[in-house]
Amino acid sequence: MEIKEEAIGEAVVLIPQSRVDSATAKVFEGKVVAVVNSGAPRVIIDFSDLDYISSAGLRVVLVGAKMTRAPRKFALCGMKPQIREIFDVSGFSKILAIHPDRDTALSA
Repeated sequence: MEIKEEAIGEAVVLIPQSRVDSATAKVFEGKVVAVVNSGAPRVIIDFSDLDYISSAGLRVVLVGAKMTRAPRKFALCGMKPQIREIFDVSGFSKILAIHPDRDTALSA
């Protein structure tokens, strides 16, 4: 699994590619935990290049969000409709900051 990483100002943006499922969730978790533990003031996961996320991937997102303590921020953005639907059905869209695109997430 490839996960692109970009530093934009004080934010670190992670961009997972293709799929996050039981086979790739460990790699994704390692990257998310490493970025959160680095102390980055803002962590954004941009899902614009993601086509599928399983419950294993959702768990990683929840772990990252729980690890991020105020005043630091954790946000998600760029979800394709099928990815957003998974977050809506699981109830995660009610407890996580989700923005339509990266620019909105960065300015929030």
